[in-house]
Formats: sequence, structure tokens, C-alpha cells
Amino acid sequence: MKHIKVADLMTDEVVSVAPGSAFKDVAKLLAQYDISGVPVLDDEDRVVGVVSQTDLLAHAGPGPGTSRQSGTAVEPPTAGEVMSAPAITVRAEETVADAARLMTRRGIERLPVVDVEDRLVGIVTRRDLLRVFLRPDSEIRRRVYDEILAEALGVPAGDVDVHVVDGIVTLDGHVERRSRLAPLLGLVGQLEGVVAVASRVTARTDDTATAHADQARHAMPW
Repeated sequence: MKHIKVADLMTDEVVSVAPGSAFKDVAKLLAQYDISGVPVLDDEDRVVGVVSQTDLLAHAGPGPGTSRQSGTAVEPPTAGEVMSAPAITVRAEETVADAARLMTRRGIERLPVVDVEDRLVGIVTRRDLLRVFLRPDSEIRRRVYDEILAEALGVPAGDVDVHVVDGIVTLDGHVERRSRLAPLLGLVGQLEGVVAVASRVTARTDDTATAHADQARHAMPW
């Protein structure tokens, strides 16, 4: 079964900054493009960090001026000085589910997408990932038939009927062996865009009892 990859959802035109970019310039970019953060790239386009709105607010000050204590000029920090590092990134070939788990675990809104040499190739956001759950019911139904029933499990056409309404999949029919029921439910539940699965599928033969007997026989000491 094919899973949607990060590369399928990412944006490949990414706003980025260099470590030496001025604090004010970074803030302008975030406001101009209405984004919550930007990756920071070195001279070889490798992601060395990320500057978010939170990072900027944590380092916000009165701006350039003169320190009252030393009398020396004080300059605002650069992107390299306020960025969060090392950057949390994701590879383009990883699944959308992996990216979603990483975002949730780290509490972040966006992930720079990198190649095998950690060079920036795109960016994916929570909003991008949510598009997965807005997939048409007809597409989900087709994938259940083609990728799960036919390709993964080898269920003959017509044995199982698939109905999808608002991401809820209802299965009705039969499979040849009982051992196919659990994989069927598991694979359908993992399909991108599926909200819930209801199954009325039955099995013609119960091969689980034979499998348990074989396991017990092999486990017996002789």
C-alpha cells in the first residue's frame, strides 16, 4: 500500500534567511509572507536552524542604540543569534504520518524538508498535513479497492463492498480466511484520510484455529 510522502504535500518555494540576516529583516519577512518561521541556511543551503515568531519575541528589545552602562553602541541580534538550533527537519521521502507525529511531539508548526545532504528542498506545515484528511471519499474508496483489497490482500473483486461517507469507511462482504480480517481493518485504518472504519466482513473459513494448533504442536517438547 502506498503512503503519501512529505514530498507530495510540501511547498518547494521557501522563504529563508542567512545567519547574518538582521533581526528586523527577519521580522519583516514573517509579516510579509504571513508565516510563523523561516529556516536559516548556511552558504551551501544546509539548514542550520529556524527562526520563529517566538524566537524573535524572546529577543525583542528597544532596537539599536547606546548602552547606558558601557556607552558602546548596541546592535540588534542576527538570525544566527536568535535561531533555534539544531533545526528539526524531515526528509522528503518520509510519510505524512511520520511528519505529523514529529510536529506533535516537538510542538512545532512547520518542518523544513531536506535531502540526504541536509540541503533545503521545501517546507511542510500543519496546514499542509491537514489536507490529507480532506481527501474526497471517492479517492479513499478507490484506494481501499485497488491498494488494499486487490494488491495487498488479494481479495477477489466483488467479495467486499466499500462505502465511504465523510472519511468513514464501511466494509461489507466476505474474505476467504479469517486471518485476513485483522490485516484488512488495520490497513484501511492506516489509510490517509480515513476517520473511522466499520466492518461487517465475515470469513468463509476459520484458519486461525489451525494456526494456533500448529503453534502449540511446535512448542511441545519432544
